[in-house]
Amino acid sequence: MVASREPTLPVPGKENILVTSALPYVNNVPHLGNIIGSVLSADVFARFCRARGLPTIYVCGSDQYGTATETKALSEGVDPATLCAKYHAIHKDIYDWFRIDFDVFGRTPTDEHTAIVQSMFARLWDNGFIEQRETTQAYCPTHSSFLADRYVEGECSICHDKGARGDQCDACGNLLDPLEPDREVGDAVVSDEAKATGWLINPRCKLDGAVPEKRQTKHLYLRLNALQEELRTWLASAEKGWSANCISITHSWLDKGLKPRGITRDLKWGVPIPTGLDGLSEEDYAKKVFYVWFDACIGYPSITKTYTDPGKPDGADWEKWWKNPEDVSLYQFMGKDNVPFHTIIFPASQIGSREKWTKVKNLSTTEYLNYEGGKFSKSKGVGVFGTNARDTGIDPDIWRYYLLSRRPETSDAEFKWEEFVDANNNDLLKNLGNLCQRVIKFCQAKMDGVIPEYDLSAFPALQQHKADVNRLLQEYIATLKAVKLRSGLSIIMSISGLGNKLLQDNKLSNQLIAEEPDRCNAVIGIALNHIHLLANLLSPYMPEKSQSILRQLGVKGPREGQAVPVQIPDVWEANALRPGHAVGTPELLFTNIPAAKIDEWRDAYGGEELRKQKEAEAEKAAAKKLARLKDKEKKKAKKAGQAGQAPTTLPLRPAPAANTTEAAEAGTVAAA
Repeated sequence: MVASREPTLPVPGKENILVTSALPYVNNVPHLGNIIGSVLSADVFARFCRARGLPTIYVCGSDQYGTATETKALSEGVDPATLCAKYHAIHKDIYDWFRIDFDVFGRTPTDEHTAIVQSMFARLWDNGFIEQRETTQAYCPTHSSFLADRYVEGECSICHDKGARGDQCDACGNLLDPLEPDREVGDAVVSDEAKATGWLINPRCKLDGAVPEKRQTKHLYLRLNALQEELRTWLASAEKGWSANCISITHSWLDKGLKPRGITRDLKWGVPIPTGLDGLSEEDYAKKVFYVWFDACIGYPSITKTYTDPGKPDGADWEKWWKNPEDVSLYQFMGKDNVPFHTIIFPASQIGSREKWTKVKNLSTTEYLNYEGGKFSKSKGVGVFGTNARDTGIDPDIWRYYLLSRRPETSDAEFKWEEFVDANNNDLLKNLGNLCQRVIKFCQAKMDGVIPEYDLSAFPALQQHKADVNRLLQEYIATLKAVKLRSGLSIIMSISGLGNKLLQDNKLSNQLIAEEPDRCNAVIGIALNHIHLLANLLSPYMPEKSQSILRQLGVKGPREGQAVPVQIPDVWEANALRPGHAVGTPELLFTNIPAAKIDEWRDAYGGEELRKQKEAEAEKAAAKKLARLKDKEKKKAKKAGQAGQAPTTLPLRPAPAANTTEAAEAGTVAAA
């Protein structure tokens, strides 16, 4: 990781870039799909913007509040804060290994978060966008507390699994209510949350086993319906450039019509409801907290405040990023399951606060990354999770390259070990690695490691090469500005391919330097500058390999041990490295991964479980095929039987024998 930087603030009049990735929920270990879906994609874009010279910050952190955290802590026998500290460290360690360069990776349980969440709620309350509703909820008489749905367990009324929760049955997948609903009373609470299809039989409190009672309680709801038209107006201009799946998910919510959504829960671990608001009973909400879906997105500005205003409760530098829509462009990255919270709930809260918030400009979402024909599953040991990638011994930049080259931008993608090894051995080793090694080693061996004097104007083909590279450079910049990260990486490899073609077309060799020294000097001069450009373009994707290339080219950082600054230019002039510059020592960028590793890794990361899944699927497919064949044979046999029985079941009426000759002719025709 790079050394910590002084807080970056927006520069008036410049394009200032604010990047966020979905706050990972803290009670688990991220797998490769989580990493490519948010933090890695955001890291590439933030690095690109910095390399373009734009004031940029990348904000993320762990989402620590919610029912799932409380129940996980209960299962591990620790308090929520201890559990969150453990998993926060696991997440940060994984992201550090993947070389994710956050400006700040914070967390939600902070004084800054509480203050900003409560402030936004207070403004929504004052502006009339919050309503109170009385609902029926499970209450534990033993420890005198209302219970969140997950704190009630029992038997599923649908499949009768004994270990169902009050929100969902994992055995059959159906949504549940913790208590059987009253048949005679209609549900007066209308919301856009998915409706339960069953309930718990013999419900019990998860904490003490007591039978819960039905009691009335109050909850707070965000009036999304009252903000729908303003939200539509904002979306009409904001959604231009968003990914298609993001737009589709957002409009599916709007088309159904937005309804008030509950934003409070009966928990201890969360942001408490503020006191001192006119008309809001402190007693009714003293034991309630905000629902994580309301407060999580507010974590972006609160974590920003811990970065820009450390130790300053009254500091307001964070507002220069988050309440500055004229100067700041907000780019957000996430998997598709997080879309509604970022395009409906958070923007609606911003609009309803009547403050001048920075709202999302570009929202980049991904589809799912699957694993070897199956799904990632921590419990079943299927797939590569963050900690497993390090165990392979393969450099993080190789992992970054492969994941980004398979980024599921428009449809689900598949992680395959065979493709992973092929990407290293062919895309990287034989293309990019070969180019760097061949040129730098040639300069070291034949030119004493110093770039010779050269003149491109004498060689039209080399000038054409420069033009071809600049065309691809413009395409690369436009592609990354549009957040098409997968295509951007493909363009880099095309530029690398042009470099190899340059060497082939000019037949770089001992013979070239002996017979055409001027051409050879020009080829080496432009090729080294070509590699220098590649290193800069590659830096958002493979930051350490980029630094290695720059070191081999003899480019140094501002101080000993510091990283070489990278810059992505508008135009490639092919003169960053000038005659007389001494190159560094050539190093191997990539090494071959033996094919035997494919089966070894496949077996290590869920091979047996995947085989079981695939065998079950194959048996199912074979059974269907056999059933079709049997059905086909049955129909065929039935048809043949009908044909064979026709003469006996449908006897012919004998024709009258007018004379012997006519009868004989009729018999002949029938036989024919």
